[in-house]
Amino acid sequence: MKSICEQFSIKYPIIQGGMGNISHAALTAAVSEAGGLGTIGCGTMDPQQVETIILETKEKTKRPFALNIALTVNPYVTELIQLAIKHCIPVVSLSAGNPAPFIQLLHQYGIKVIAVVASVKHAQKAEAAGADVLAAEGFEAAGINSNLELTTFTLIPQITNSVSIPVIAAGGIGDGKGLAAALMLGATGVQLGTRLIATKEAQLHDIYKERILKASDTDTRVVGRSVGRVRRVLHTDYAEKIRQAENDGLSLEEFNRLTSEDHHIKGAVFGDMENGYMNSGQVAGLVTTIPTVKELFTSMIEEAKSQMDHAMQSLAALNRG
Repeated sequence: MKSICEQFSIKYPIIQGGMGNISHAALTAAVSEAGGLGTIGCGTMDPQQVETIILETKEKTKRPFALNIALTVNPYVTELIQLAIKHCIPVVSLSAGNPAPFIQLLHQYGIKVIAVVASVKHAQKAEAAGADVLAAEGFEAAGINSNLELTTFTLIPQITNSVSIPVIAAGGIGDGKGLAAALMLGATGVQLGTRLIATKEAQLHDIYKERILKASDTDTRVVGRSVGRVRRVLHTDYAEKIRQAENDGLSLEEFNRLTSEDHHIKGAVFGDMENGYMNSGQVAGLVTTIPTVKELFTSMIEEAKSQMDHAMQSLAALNRG
């Protein structure tokens, strides 16, 4: 089985998660330039908007980057698939829906496919459909999540025991210890979202970054359970407004309006905590600095190596005992 570094022609086994309509070329390129796989999240954007970001990213890096398409979220899936083919995007990640109808077409053009999954059943189906890599996302992750609510620590070993293709761990990972833990659980790499928000290259509002820096372990909220949707966000006045609306019996249509990408942009890009939300995973409680992406990746790799060496020493001590 080829590693994801070999498959994607990257230096480090670190993938950027899709960030919906707040995706931008500067961060995507920075991730790829630092040795990971940058990702443009299509969110609900139309093909023209996405193509603009693709072209901007290509101006900033010659290294591989991916396109994330949320299948049941974006109304232009077919056009976005064609856009990936047109621009020879080497990797496409497919989330929030069934990837099977698109994998064969992407493979015809030499495009690798990452399928985002949240259960063993979904992982096995994606493997059978031809996915090259799985991104197994635990309930700790930011933004839209599976209503199955499985945690990363339990999800990764169950999926790696059930499939034969590489698995990337997503959700709750933001440092070298998290990377080491994911590898120990059987993953071949990790996907980051929240941690990349708090980097110098992320062109997002300073209020958003500061809220992540100041977040404790309990400063995220899950909204949407009452209407069969699950989204993890930072605890803000707007998040409380959504939760109160749920208590009052809001409809799915109203929930979708309150959590639209327009409100995402208001919070993340403009720092408007009264009228917009800020996605965040539980890993926010571990974030205390705003490094460059390159500094982040270097420290993660060094810490992961140190942590794994320490684990081996602990095992050796047990054997001596």
